[in-house]
Parts: sequence; C-alpha cells; structure tokens
Amino acid sequence: MNVLLSLAFVLCWSSGFIGAKLGAGSESAITVLMWRFLPLAVVLVAVALVARGAWRGLTARDLTRQAVVGLLSQSGYLLSVYHAIQLGVSSGTTALVDGVQPLVAGALAGPLLGQYVSGRQWIGLVLGLSGVAVVTLADAAAGAGVPWWAYGVPLLGMSSLVAATFLESRSRSRVAPPVSLTVHCATSAVLFSALAAGAGAAAPPAEGEFWLAVVWLVVLSTFGGYGLYWILLKRSGVTAVNTLMFLMAPVTAVWGALMFGEPFDVRTALGLAVCLLAVVVGRGEEGRTRAAAAVRAGREGGRPSDSPAHARHRPPSPRRLGHARR
Repeated sequence: MNVLLSLAFVLCWSSGFIGAKLGAGSESAITVLMWRFLPLAVVLVAVALVARGAWRGLTARDLTRQAVVGLLSQSGYLLSVYHAIQLGVSSGTTALVDGVQPLVAGALAGPLLGQYVSGRQWIGLVLGLSGVAVVTLADAAAGAGVPWWAYGVPLLGMSSLVAATFLESRSRSRVAPPVSLTVHCATSAVLFSALAAGAGAAAPPAEGEFWLAVVWLVVLSTFGGYGLYWILLKRSGVTAVNTLMFLMAPVTAVWGALMFGEPFDVRTALGLAVCLLAVVVGRGEEGRTRAAAAVRAGREGGRPSDSPAHARHRPPSPRRLGHARR
C-alpha cells in the first residue's frame, strides 16, 4: 500500500507543475488559484456540515493551527510556484528549487523534532539533490530573459512548505485528513478570493483552457497530491516522504517534454536514474528500521513502544514522526 500511495503521490504532486503551466497561459496566478479553491472549499464545507463526526473534540486552537498550516502549505507554496512559472521559470526548474526541500527538512528534523536521520538517508538525500540538478540543467539554460530574482520565488514557496510540515508534525492533536483538507482549502479560498478581488482579477475567463486547468488542479493536485502528502506523512514520516520529493523534478521534466515539448536529453535520463537510486537508498533505511523493530518486538513479547524505558534510550526512528501527533 505504501508503494502504491507513493507512486500516486509522485504523479499527482508533479501534475501541479503541469497544471500551473496550463493555467499560466490563460489567466493570472491569483485568478487560477481563486477558482481552483473557491468551488472546492464550498463542496468540502458542505460535506463537513453533513458529516460532523470527524470534527468532534477539535478545539479552536486545533482549527487555528490547521488554518496556519494551510496558509503556509497551500497559499504560500502555490502562489510562489504559479508566480515563478508566470515569470518564465520553467516547470522543471521550479521543481528543482522545490527539490531542495528534503535536504532542508532532513537537516532540521533532528533539532526541531528529535528525529534520527541515518547516514544512509543523508546519502539518499544528497544523491537525490544531485539527480534533480542534472535533470534541470537544460531547463535552466533555456531560461534566457528570465530575471535572476525569479529563481528565488519558488525558494520562498519551498521554505513555506517546510515550515508547514514541521508545524503540523509538532502538533499533539490528531486531526483527520478530511478535516485538515477542508480547513486548508477554505483558508486558501478566502485568501485568494480577497487577493483576486483586490486586484480586479476575480472574474473567470470563458476559455476552455482555463477551466481545464482548474479541473486538472482540483482533481489531481489538490485531492491527489496534497491529500496524499499528509497521508504519507503520517504513515512514513518526514524523511521518507521528502525523499520522494526528489522524483518530482525528473517526472515533471518527462511530463513537460511530452506535453509541452520541453527539452529532454541524456542529462535528463541520467538525472532520473540518479533520483530513482536516491529513493531506493533513502527508503531502504526505512525498511531496515521496520525489520529491526519487528525483531525487537518479538524478543520482548510486545511492541518496542510498549516499554517506556526502551523508548527513552533507543534512537528515534524516522517512522516515529508519523506518530508524533498522537
């Protein structure tokens, strides 16, 4: 199940860069984002009013935290990605800048969450970063005429997503994915609607390409990519999920080449192979950690976490992050 969810996550998250390019050709970023989230938020809030069981027990503090997470992980991240692509930064280069996220998250996981990151996982992270850089060299070279500061815009979005990830992971309250998705989308809908109205860009165009981009982004990127991100975060932890993020740039490069005729050469193929190796190395450590935990559990006659003393003295495994909120 984790393999299938990971594959779906990579494809759906990469689709966001393709959808952003589809929308960038027809209307401004805030118009696309407003109509991406406004109808979606209305539907999700209506469903929440009918099925209120998942909302029971949540405090105002829980909802406020989820609203802040939504502002960081959706509003800040997506606005920077869309704006960068509209400035002329290619989808592959934007994915490259976002690919730095695993390295940043891995470096901060120890001091902020007390999460153990092994040497093998660091090797996977460095390999992945190298592969992503190779994949996007052609796209970066083709970015003539793009202002230099435009490449810093997706960096702001990457930082916003990292901050949201750690803010959510440090929470002690368990919030169901449908609840968090509803709060995040409603928050983004309010923000983007206010920005679009203030800029006089709230009216949607009549072109079919615009609405194709909206449907694409809602179904594949929001429900698929964004929803699977938080599900996998709870199942596997920050390091395992962020290792998969290294696949976004090569997958986006292949997708962009097939759909928009973007360059795809030997360097792209080589970078894709390196990124695949990085995922194998990084996630191989997760499997080894699970096997060791199973052996310990068999010897002790119970789960390793059943013993408080054992939990205090053994190094925290990457998978523990998925349970940090419980």
